[in-house]
Formats: sequence, structure tokens, C-alpha cells
Amino acid sequence: MRWGLRFLGCCGYGLFRERSCMGLQKPEMILFDYGCTLLHEPGTDFLRGEEAVYPLIAENPMGKTAKELCDFGLENFRQLRDCRHMGFEISEIQLLRCKYDPFGITFSVPLSEVEQRLWDAAAPGACMPGIEELLAFLHGQGIRTGVISNLGWTGEALCKRIDRLLPDNHFEFVLASSDYAFRKPHPLLFRIALQKAGLAPERVWFCGDSMEADILGAHRAGMFPVLYEGEGEEGERSPYLEKNKQINVNFDLLHIHHWRELREALEG
Repeated sequence: MRWGLRFLGCCGYGLFRERSCMGLQKPEMILFDYGCTLLHEPGTDFLRGEEAVYPLIAENPMGKTAKELCDFGLENFRQLRDCRHMGFEISEIQLLRCKYDPFGITFSVPLSEVEQRLWDAAAPGACMPGIEELLAFLHGQGIRTGVISNLGWTGEALCKRIDRLLPDNHFEFVLASSDYAFRKPHPLLFRIALQKAGLAPERVWFCGDSMEADILGAHRAGMFPVLYEGEGEEGERSPYLEKNKQINVNFDLLHIHHWRELREALEG
């Protein structure tokens, strides 16, 4: 079989030994990361997003253009990167206020709608190959599912996006770091997920594309980690691939490159 339980030890990422999965307990629930795991965002263009919400402006006393607002917003985001690298999240609603309030700009709709329209126009999104089939399989097997994402967009916006692109999902909850201030691998989001699920950590698997945020975070929370390094449309890959190679671990995980491999593992 193409899959295997792979032990990534002190020799470094990419060197592993295949071991039997016979002793691995079937999960009651599998949790997923969002970006480059469930869905991805090919062709992202934030100016396109800004232009989509520009007609919704009710007041623009300084006459700022969509391009000026887009550039100002991106610069604000860049200045806050250190905060995210330290493990804290800034929500998109806060960023929208920082972008529009200094210029007296108001909208004819709530900021939550501005956020949704901007995101959908800037990055319509697409499914990672095989995820729809996997989710249908898990539901048929009675394996519960949920989502934990490091994301500046709000959880409400993420729920709407997931429902639009994966309309047949059965996720019991969707947690976004923007709603809780802390980013994975901080244990808070994992603890909240376990509380919502009502499950012990050893009954839960976690799938994600980042060794640091997803795999280390899930392992420290007591969940079994699944490292997914798949490829989306136009060859889009996880932004963490190179960083993943630099992280050594001394615990077991399942390393896959397509969602059918996870199904094969569960069937096996």
C-alpha cells in the first residue's frame, strides 16, 4: 500500500521507517485544518476583493481609491506579522476598521458582509482533491468531523465559505483563531475542540499541512497527527513544505499526499 505509519525521528523530516498500523485505534472524530488541507485559494488578488466592496461604500470623504485602500490594508497587515508569528491572531474585522476608519469611510452594509464579499472576491477558493469523497466516507463510517484553523477571517466567514464549497459537509464545529486570539500550536484551540466534541484526545485525529502548528500542536494535545502535503489546482502546495523539512519529531504520525491515502489507512 502507498500509505504507512511513518516515524519521523531525530534523523530529520523525510527519513522514516514504515511500521504496522495494527495497534492504531480507529478515531471517533477527525479534525481538519482549513488552508491547503480542506480548501485552498488559487489566484488570490486582494485588489480584486477591494474593488468588489468599493461600491458598498456609503461615505468616502477623502476620496480614497480602491487601490489606495488595498495598499494601506496590506501594509497594516505586514506590520502585524510579528504578532502572528508570536502565536496571536488579529481578526479581519479589526483590520477592516484599521483600514477604513482613519479615512472616515463607512459602508451601507455591516462589516461582516464587507469581510465576506472581500474574501470571496479576492480568493473564491477551491477544494483540495479528494476531500469531498473523504468527508462522505467518514460520515458513512460514523466518524465525526470538525475544523480548527489559524485564520484572520472570522469563524462566521469561514463557516459560510466551507458550506459554499463543501455543501455536504457534516462538521460539528468550525473554530478560527481570529475568534479566540490564540493560534495553533497553542493548546487552547485544541482544548476547546475536545470540549465541544466531548471526547478524550486519544479518540481524535488531527489533519493539517503544518508540522509546527498542526502536527506538534495536535501531538501535544494528545491527538494522533496526520501530516497532509497534497497539491491543489494549478499545482498549489502548502506554504509550509520547506519549513516542515526543518522540524524533527520523535513521535508517530501518518504522512499522506492525497486524501485517498487516509481512507485506505482507515479501511486497512
